[in-house]
Amino acid sequence: MPRLTPERREAKRAQIVAAARRCFSRDGFHQTSMPDIAAEAGLSQGAAYRYFAGKDEIILAIAGDAFRLIFAPVQRLASEADAPSVAELTATALDALTADTVIDAAGNDVPVDELLRCAVQTWSEMLRNETVRSAAVEGFDGVRRSIAEAIERGQAAGAVPPSVHPDHGARVVMGLLHGFLLQRVAFGLTDTAQCNADITALLHHS
Repeated sequence: MPRLTPERREAKRAQIVAAARRCFSRDGFHQTSMPDIAAEAGLSQGAAYRYFAGKDEIILAIAGDAFRLIFAPVQRLASEADAPSVAELTATALDALTADTVIDAAGNDVPVDELLRCAVQTWSEMLRNETVRSAAVEGFDGVRRSIAEAIERGQAAGAVPPSVHPDHGARVVMGLLHGFLLQRVAFGLTDTAQCNADITALLHHS
């Protein structure tokens, strides 16, 4: 049997994750089995276990991709901009949801709708799976701190009202993003551009 190079192993893992994402998006986490994922990937039933210990590990990988899609752009702005306003932070967060596809950690195109459907399911998974919850809390806290620090810089530059508590402001930005994500997935409200413009106008007006 030919030696499995790191590149081939990563490509096979990405193939399994993509198959699992399609299954989870279509049927849900708990209605999908490892054999279902293997069949979707075009592999034998035991093949997926050579790359993942089980379904929970695949869920974590997909949740990580979803987290990067949702929060990486706003975290990047929060870290790099001198004094971003709350409106700019919020607009950047919502911009992440406008694309049809996004690049995952393996460098592959991923349908945003698939990823967001998995992200919503991850919230309920946090209530029963401590591993998923711990990873989500760690990521959430890191992004919240980045946004709060950006709000503090914005206050120092006069771009953010001094009455705003930085940590609470960060939670508002993240809450708006989570809320629109849920509206898009659950109710089919995909008018991100108009929603973004209205939020920006409201925040600037206030």
